[in-house]
Amino acid sequence: MALKSLFKVPKHQTYEYKPRYWNQKKEELQERLDRIEQLKNGDTASAKARIAGGFRRGFEASGQGRKASVLKSNLMLLGIVVALLGMSYYFLIYYLPNILNLIEGNPGVGQ
Repeated sequence: MALKSLFKVPKHQTYEYKPRYWNQKKEELQERLDRIEQLKNGDTASAKARIAGGFRRGFEASGQGRKASVLKSNLMLLGIVVALLGMSYYFLIYYLPNILNLIEGNPGVGQ
């Protein structure tokens, strides 16, 4: 008997994975039906759930709100950069000659 187990090769280990089926649409439908049931009851918890759901749907429904806010932010940034460049140009044109004269030691020239 010992001789038989000496030549016996062990079998390889197998992994038995059986995935479960998940239906996302069915789960979302069930959540919506539960929300509707809560709304029919009319208590404060259902009102809170309705308001929170409205915010979530409004924010995630389409990217239009986010796109509009990003566009507004970019335009604001562009306006600030243009204003700073304009002020810098004004400063360089009108005050740079006076500063250079002060550095060179001619305080009376350029005023």
